[in-house]
Amino acid sequence: MTFGVVKHWQVSKGFGFVTTDDDRDVFLHVSELSGNLTADKIKPGMRLRFDVKSDMKGDKAVNVRSA
Repeated sequence: MTFGVVKHWQVSKGFGFVTTDDDRDVFLHVSELSGNLTADKIKPGMRLRFDVKSDMKGDKAVNVRSA
């Protein structure tokens, strides 16, 4: 499990970026929100916990929950 803080979030587009505790930027998509998280609840500066999955486009947050 990785922890990080929301760096940027566009609720209208459903995506943004999270900066991990080890200072990596990870892509965040609304489809990966779990539990009671919804797109309108995500705010810059919010702390999250998630798994990181890497693919050809880079790192992305999956199984995203409130920290």
